[in-house]
Amino acid sequence: MAFFRSWTALSKLRSRVGQQSNLSNSVRWLQMQSSPDLDLQSHLRELIPEQQDRLKKFKAEHGKVQLGNITVDMVLGGMRGMTGLLWETSLLDPDEGIRFRGLSIPECQKLLPAAKPDGEPLPEGLLWLLLTGKVPSKEQVDALSKELQSRAVVPDYVYKAIDALPVTSHPMTQFATGVMGLQVQSEFQKAYEKGIHKSKYWEPTYEDSMNLIARVPLVASYVYRRIYKDGHIIPKDDSLDYGGNFSHMLGFDSPQMQELMRLYVTIHTDHEGGNVSAHTGHLVASALSDPYLSFAAALNGLAGPLHGLANQEVLLWIKSVVDECGENITKEQLKDYVWKTLNSGKVVPGFGHGVLRKTDPRYTCQREFALKHLPDDPLFQLVSKLYEVVPPILTELGKVKNPWPNVDAHSGVLLNYFGLTEARYFTVLFGVSRSIGICSQLIWDRALGLPLERPKSVTLKWLEDHCKKAAA
Repeated sequence: MAFFRSWTALSKLRSRVGQQSNLSNSVRWLQMQSSPDLDLQSHLRELIPEQQDRLKKFKAEHGKVQLGNITVDMVLGGMRGMTGLLWETSLLDPDEGIRFRGLSIPECQKLLPAAKPDGEPLPEGLLWLLLTGKVPSKEQVDALSKELQSRAVVPDYVYKAIDALPVTSHPMTQFATGVMGLQVQSEFQKAYEKGIHKSKYWEPTYEDSMNLIARVPLVASYVYRRIYKDGHIIPKDDSLDYGGNFSHMLGFDSPQMQELMRLYVTIHTDHEGGNVSAHTGHLVASALSDPYLSFAAALNGLAGPLHGLANQEVLLWIKSVVDECGENITKEQLKDYVWKTLNSGKVVPGFGHGVLRKTDPRYTCQREFALKHLPDDPLFQLVSKLYEVVPPILTELGKVKNPWPNVDAHSGVLLNYFGLTEARYFTVLFGVSRSIGICSQLIWDRALGLPLERPKSVTLKWLEDHCKKAAA
């Protein structure tokens, strides 16, 4: 990609982000949107050919370069630390945390357009960034927001499919069912059945992905209102942006809750490709399953207690602390409760991460939001105490590689404060957000012609025999 070096653009950028040294370093490579074109797809049409050539040349020149050694621990340990997947939209560093197309979360908060001055970034802006690698203008984000609004139409049969389930079904079950219902209108499936050339796969994938991203807030809000609000549905408001409208359809119209939803959706969109939901979406799509089928599969992975369901578990655990010890619990009492949890064979939810080795920056930005909007909330103060108490205990155990809080340690308390108290629903919010990251990568999967994923598996006996031969 050619870098845009307009002095005007850079001067505007510097005036906005100030003189922070870590941010100014990122500005050196940052691509600013030079084209006045407001159409996202037209930008992709320009970018895709050069990225296809880049990948082709890179593979030809470096295809045989080794990226590391595979150990038995990696095979038996969930493939952790094993590099084996191309994921363009984000990269997770164990110490720095997530970077979206090279930008950290604080940088995204500074650079991406917001709904109001000094507000949280609009999720539409991050969608543009993930797809193009460029920071969009406010006009481009507004145009994208309107495009998503125009695509946000859900057929009645989708709602009927959800209604066929017991209202007591888990919200994620109902949400995934709705996404499968949306698949009936897949443009990729129609194009593939007609015989589209593989070089054009990305185009119907783009249509499906944009439609899916636009429609999942309607499906998700329908599930929420059906379960918790006696089925009283709130229509979408086309005057609002993606995050604000989602908050509105759920039934929360306070400016602070709309800001929280913009932040929540933005920071949960993507976390590179190795996590369960992202990898599942990529894996299923590698079989040329359309984005609806792929994302529905990803949602089923997200619903697992070791992945997206963890944000539900955190709030329930925190409330159990309050129920047993009261809101004014001391740090010593909290230490005792943490040890009680660990000694019972359970984990303290919201702490630790498969890759990160420091505090999750997604936790940090939510903490900053809480300090700004709800500094005196008892549950937030309890979360703050946990930040001081839990890491030393987990470090003392000696079994945890990362004792620090992750994104789930904070999100439930924020949602609870603004009235969204139904913890079983929290993973659905995560799913809406994750549609942006997964679908962005799926478009590039098809544009780059990435192949069917098919790693090699072995038996335990094969490993034993291999290790005997290696030792001989």
